[in-house]
Amino acid sequence: MSETFVNKVAESGLISLDLASFLPANELVVFDIKPYLFMELILKEKEFRQSLSEIDWSQYQDKIVGIHCSTDAIIPMWANMLVVSNLNPFAFAVYFGDENKVREQILLESISKINAGDYTDQRVVIKGCGETPIGESAYVAITQKLRPTVKSIMYGEPCSTVPVYKKK
Repeated sequence: MSETFVNKVAESGLISLDLASFLPANELVVFDIKPYLFMELILKEKEFRQSLSEIDWSQYQDKIVGIHCSTDAIIPMWANMLVVSNLNPFAFAVYFGDENKVREQILLESISKINAGDYTDQRVVIKGCGETPIGESAYVAITQKLRPTVKSIMYGEPCSTVPVYKKK
C-alpha cells in the first residue's frame, strides 16, 4: 500500500519572504579612503586628488560600492563627494558606509518600495535564517510595512514559525 504525502506547507497559503532576495545580484565592494591619506590619517587635498586620478575606476564597473574610511581620520565631506564623482560613471550604485551598512541601506530602500497592498489579508512568513546576514532594521522595516495590510506575520520557516502579528 503506497501512502500519499501531502505538502501541508504548500497548501497552507503562506507567503514566504526571504529578505535576502531584496538584495541586488551585483557584487558589493568597499572603497576604503584610508590608503589615500597621508600617513593613513590626514587628508591632504592635492595629494588626495592626485592619488584618485591614478585609480583605474573601471574596476568598479557594475558593482555596488560603499565608501568608507577604516581609520579614525577626519574626512571632509567633499572628499566623499570626489570619490563618488569618480565612481559614478562605472558603479551600479554608490553608498556611504562599510559592507554591513550598505547592505542595510539597500534592504531598507527595497522594503520601502514594496507595495503592501500586494499582501492584503495574506499570511506572511518572514524568513529568519539564511546564508546572507540580515540586520534587525530590515525585520523592523518589513514588519512596519506589512502590518497594516496583512492577516498575519510570522518569523522563521513555513514549517516552524514564531507568530509576530495576527489581525483581530
